[in-house]
Amino acid sequence: MTKSVTLIFPGQGAQYVGMGKALEGEPSFEFLNKANTALDYDLKKMMLEGPEDDLKLTANTQPAILAHSVALFDKLWEILLNKNIKIDRVLGHSVGEYAALVAAKCLSFEDAVKAVNLRGTYMQEAVPAGKGKMIAVMKIPMAKIEEACKAVSQTDNEVMPANFNEPNQTVISGHAEACDRAVKWFEENISEPHRCVELNVSAPFHSSLMKPAAEKLAAHFETIEFKPTFVPYIANIDAVEYAADTPGSIIKENLIKQVDGSVRWTQSIEALPDDTLCIEVGPGRVLMGLLRKINRNIKVVSLDKEGAFEELKELLS
Repeated sequence: MTKSVTLIFPGQGAQYVGMGKALEGEPSFEFLNKANTALDYDLKKMMLEGPEDDLKLTANTQPAILAHSVALFDKLWEILLNKNIKIDRVLGHSVGEYAALVAAKCLSFEDAVKAVNLRGTYMQEAVPAGKGKMIAVMKIPMAKIEEACKAVSQTDNEVMPANFNEPNQTVISGHAEACDRAVKWFEENISEPHRCVELNVSAPFHSSLMKPAAEKLAAHFETIEFKPTFVPYIANIDAVEYAADTPGSIIKENLIKQVDGSVRWTQSIEALPDDTLCIEVGPGRVLMGLLRKINRNIKVVSLDKEGAFEELKELLS
């Protein structure tokens, strides 16, 4: 009898040129072709060959991560089925939530890949360049970060916690001036050693400035089908585990709120049982690093490395 299995799907920042190459010649590689058909441009070539600058554009990054994640999931699903292992829950970091919901049979791959391409486009268009910022804040407690954001935010000039990545790293996002005021607040109010690093991103994701993107995405969601979930999933927006058979209307609402709301990753992982085996399904090993900082007791296997599937089979046998 194996331990419980939780699937985790990475978000933006995990992409790299060459992602998906390891699956060439396998049935799962077909998802890269399916992405091309759904989007009507050559995303596969961009994933495998670059150029990196094109892959880094949000409207390309998001479907690329989704396509790679779902292709890896397809290969993983065969293994889990053969070993008669059930998935206890799925969750994804920001755009990774869409791959998680494809795995949960809530969204079709084609609908999801189109939705994240539009999501990326809408997020990019929502804010003129230079108007917003995202800053990673290290070694300051979450409660203090929330206090700072409230203290320095003004009407129409706000900053808020965007990503609760791990206990010692929270990303804040919002208007550039408000972000700078928050950094100044930390300097004046936090005596312990801490660090603030501005992120090289194209827009202030997961902040109130993303409201126009959330509204456009909500309109697009009216054209696609959200089915009840096949397995439980944990939502970014509230870190709540939603049971299998959660109606599609609730999932849709959670995804709309997620665009201009926080990604509660730390809280989501803290809710997991110690004995779960987490399988990172997607490019890179970012989530493995975050998990180790949240709960060292949880075993994590990342599928995006040589020999990963063999290692996993051994663990599961």
